[in-house]
Amino acid sequence: MEFITYETEGEIGILTINRAEALNALNSQVLNELERALEDVDLKKIRVLILTGAGEKAFVAGADIGEMRGLTKAEGEAWGRKGNAVFRKLETFPVPVIAAVNGFALGGGCELSMSCDIRICSENAVFGQPETGLGITPGFGGTQRLARIVGIGRAKELIYGAGKIKAEEACRIGLVNHVYPLEELMPAAKRLARAIAGNAPIAVRSSKKAINEGLWADMDQALEMEEKLFGGCFETHDQREGMTAFLEKRKADVFRNQ
Repeated sequence: MEFITYETEGEIGILTINRAEALNALNSQVLNELERALEDVDLKKIRVLILTGAGEKAFVAGADIGEMRGLTKAEGEAWGRKGNAVFRKLETFPVPVIAAVNGFALGGGCELSMSCDIRICSENAVFGQPETGLGITPGFGGTQRLARIVGIGRAKELIYGAGKIKAEEACRIGLVNHVYPLEELMPAAKRLARAIAGNAPIAVRSSKKAINEGLWADMDQALEMEEKLFGGCFETHDQREGMTAFLEKRKADVFRNQ
C-alpha cells in the first residue's frame, strides 16, 4: 500500500496514515487502503490497534478538498457513504483502537479520531470540524459522534462556527483522554495498548461490544446484552485462569484468547 503502513509489536498493531506531504489528508486511495489494512489485521494475534499519522504536523488534516470540490450531489452522498463505511468498520473493529493524534485532526481527521475507542494527543494537536466554512456539513460522522462525545451544545458550537480547539481544551471537554509532549505520545500509546493487551482478550472485546451497542439501546435491552456477554466469559479458559490466579494470590498466566 502507498499511503498506509502497518507494523506489529507483539500483540499490538500500529497503523500509520503516511501521506505527510499532504498532511495525511484523506482521499479515495487512503480510505481504500485503510479499509484493506483493517481487513488484513490478524485478530488471532493482535489485541489492540494504534492509529496515527506520519510526521509531526498532522494526524489527518482533513479530507482532500481537491478531490471533493467538483462533486455532484449524488457523488457527494457516495463520498460520505464511503467514508462512513470505513469509519464504521474502525468503530466496530473487534479489538480496541487507540488514536494517537499527533498534530492537526480537522474535518475528516477529527471524525477519524472519533471512530476510535480512545483518543490521546500531543500538545500541538488541533481539533475541529471546519466544514461549514467550506460550504458543506461534516460528512464522515462528525455531526453524530461529536455530539455523543462532548455533548450537543459544544458540538453545535464547534460545527456551526467551524471552530478549532487546541489539545488542552479538547481534553477539558472530553474529546481526548490525555495530552502528552509530542515525543512522548507514541510511547504513551504503546503503554496503554500493552496494558489493554495484557488483559483477557475475549473479555476486552465483549466489553467493547457491550459499551458500543448498549449506548444506543434502552437500559433493559442493554443490560440483557451485558448479561449474555458476561455469561459467555464463563465458557473461557481465560476466565478460569484469571479467577484461579486471584484466589491463589498469584499473577495470572498469559491469557490465551480462549
